[in-house]
Amino acid sequence: MNRQQNMEERLWEYMDGVCSAEDRLFIEQLIATNQEWKTKYQELLELQDLMAHHLELDEPSMRFTQNVMEAIGKHHIAPAAKSYINKRVVWGIAGFFMISIVCFLIVGITQVNWSGDGTGSSFLNKINFDKIDVSKFFNSTYAGIFMMVNVVLGLMLLDMYLRRPGRRHEVGSKK
Repeated sequence: MNRQQNMEERLWEYMDGVCSAEDRLFIEQLIATNQEWKTKYQELLELQDLMAHHLELDEPSMRFTQNVMEAIGKHHIAPAAKSYINKRVVWGIAGFFMISIVCFLIVGITQVNWSGDGTGSSFLNKINFDKIDVSKFFNSTYAGIFMMVNVVLGLMLLDMYLRRPGRRHEVGSKK
């Protein structure tokens, strides 16, 4: 059986033109001299001709798509991602990273030499708070524009949250 299968494989390679030149000459010689190879070659040529010219493909029925969709509808569909992701795990990972960032900031702040000049005077003592006029920052046009943009973005976020699909707005309804 293995010898027969090997012969078919080699003949298909010969017919498709994917074999080397040496194999091509060898197989041509076998077809010319060996009756078994010649018979199998003729069978495979007939099969190739049948598949190329006489084989018609069946078209699916007009309701094929609808039948497939109905069959799929009968099966259980996998739940959405948010129903099988554990929120505690996500919050735990987020908490770990937040605590790590805070720890790095605390370590970084404690490592800073605040005096800078070596005299031991504090950095905060060098700042003259009487000369800082904070009112010009809060009364400027830019601050007003910044606040209005933040209010509009906040309202858009609230609107997107309230329009989420699957959210019920009725009072007293339970999911």
